[in-house]
Amino acid sequence: MLDAMFDNLSTVRERPLWQAPMSDARARFDAPLPWQPEPLAEVSARFFHEVAPFGSGNRHPGFFGWVQGGGTPVGMLAEMLAAGLNANLGGRDHMPIEVERQIVRWMQALFGFPAGASGVLLTGASAANFCAILIARTRALGKTVRLGGLGNANLTAYASRAAHTCVARGMDMAGLGSDRLRLIDTDADHRISLPALKAVIAADRAAGLTPFLIVGTAGTVDVGAIDDLAGLADIAAHEEVYFHVDGAFGAFGVLSPRIAPQLAGLERADSLACDFHKWMQVPYDAGFLLVRDQDLHRATFAGDVPYLRRAKHGLAAGDWWPCDLGPDLSRGFRALKVWFTLATYGLDAFGAVIDQSCALAQRLAARIEAEPELELLAPVPLNIVCFGYRGGSRNGLNATIAADVQADGRVAPSTTALGGQTAIRAAIVNHRTHGRDIDALVDAVLERGRILAPPFSSGTPDAR
Repeated sequence: MLDAMFDNLSTVRERPLWQAPMSDARARFDAPLPWQPEPLAEVSARFFHEVAPFGSGNRHPGFFGWVQGGGTPVGMLAEMLAAGLNANLGGRDHMPIEVERQIVRWMQALFGFPAGASGVLLTGASAANFCAILIARTRALGKTVRLGGLGNANLTAYASRAAHTCVARGMDMAGLGSDRLRLIDTDADHRISLPALKAVIAADRAAGLTPFLIVGTAGTVDVGAIDDLAGLADIAAHEEVYFHVDGAFGAFGVLSPRIAPQLAGLERADSLACDFHKWMQVPYDAGFLLVRDQDLHRATFAGDVPYLRRAKHGLAAGDWWPCDLGPDLSRGFRALKVWFTLATYGLDAFGAVIDQSCALAQRLAARIEAEPELELLAPVPLNIVCFGYRGGSRNGLNATIAADVQADGRVAPSTTALGGQTAIRAAIVNHRTHGRDIDALVDAVLERGRILAPPFSSGTPDAR
């Protein structure tokens, strides 16, 4: 099985990026409960025949659809070792806990947080953002909110209209209500408008509401914009509210000398959410939350029950139990694949991958601007390019082109909406992606556009 997976990885470029699962394969996964055993070799063969060829394709160098890393063989092997060890990282005194603590210390240093900052691995930035909302809620209302609920609290939070939807969902799940998240207008660069933010906070205070949280975004999902984090930190300090940064993929831009200056102010955040499974190429899933105030972090999640009571010595010893820092008691050894990946490749290599992603995005933008049939639909601050067949954003053509290109199996963009228009969106994240893949994307979009639309005329771009 391991040998077959290495072969599968080494030939990923040679196979279709994506193909729809076969109907007979789908039908076999409607099978009844397997009461009787089946030889491992036969089960493995089924995997390589019925599952592996029909993945989402994010390992492929032509995958541009969403911000997803490509994984590495080292990460795969580390995942195997973690599964073999089968450690539960909810707590207790064992060495896997120290591996996770190492990751926390490394992230403290990388992002400029104090040495006493807290951190925990989670499924992803969505879970990390949700936990940050709960921590901000505890800071605003005290830890008794965990007992008595929100009561008559009228808390309001703030993020840009470009913020990831998981922030609104986190407000919902925290019992605060998604309507209490104020979505602030963005500027021409798709960053949160600081004057608009100040005005909305002032209006909420005048209405008797209590601002408690500002969420900045480092790498918006649509175009990769980075909010003015230093400006947000200033406003949060002045208003005495919690400042959280959703840096799901963009936070790791600190590894790039070109991008790092755009992240000034990140080190002033009260907490930071990020994903190792995006630009850092760790296999799914590997999210992370870093929190400046470890006492506040612990107060938000820790409980005192007899079966989790700590001992002075023995297996139940140790004062750092991750179950005190998040919602999970049963936790896998995610930290091992992160540790292996960072230690084996080194951070400089990931900085180079990030720079390469952004350079390829600029190459794509240049190709688009050089093609009369295509149009660039947003700025390109990082690694995400939004574009379309000229005029296609207004008649559904771009969405059709994207779906047809995906079905072709060579490259896979996605779509998004910008100003009410549909854009083809290319997110360049995979370390395997090169210039020829960028050219393949442009060629595929042009090919489909010319088939689906009447002949293009540079003098009448919308005449179709």
